[in-house]
Amino acid sequence: MTVKPEIREIRPEESGALGQLLVAVYSALEGFPTPVEQPGYYAMLASIGQFSERPGAKVLVAVSAEGQLMGGVVYFGDMAQYGSGGAATAVTRASGIRLLGVDARFRGLGVGRALTGACIQRAKDEGHAEVILHTTEAMRIAWGLYERLGFDRSPDLDFIQGALPVFGFRLSLDGSRPAPLPAG
Repeated sequence: MTVKPEIREIRPEESGALGQLLVAVYSALEGFPTPVEQPGYYAMLASIGQFSERPGAKVLVAVSAEGQLMGGVVYFGDMAQYGSGGAATAVTRASGIRLLGVDARFRGLGVGRALTGACIQRAKDEGHAEVILHTTEAMRIAWGLYERLGFDRSPDLDFIQGALPVFGFRLSLDGSRPAPLPAG
């Protein structure tokens, strides 16, 4: 079953609820660092609305017809604001996606696909050549979604966060294959 959530920019009064949703989602991932192991990461999730203050960044939410917050994601129209480890912030003509999360009650309904699709459309509208994102082994469901949407692994964007391997992906929007970033 698929639902058609409304995808829009977050409203200030929704920031706390989305932060709590993301903390719950990420802390429940088997094999993902816990809030005790990476308190800074979870503090970032809890204050997700602050990403809206970065140039070119938008926090998008999925909302049900009944007004329930179903999930969210951060879209980066300027990779310099992306803020992850590795080389992704040096990529030009690209958009980024980070911190996708869907409330457990709404999983399997196409909410993650709708949020990702909205980010891809924004990147196209901005004339970017590609979309970049990162994921981990603990996020295999999202990993599969990204591959079904046409994202390809891009090892040149991989990095280690603490002891956690983080894997880069790219989606070409103009039919070209972007050149990998130089090593080192």
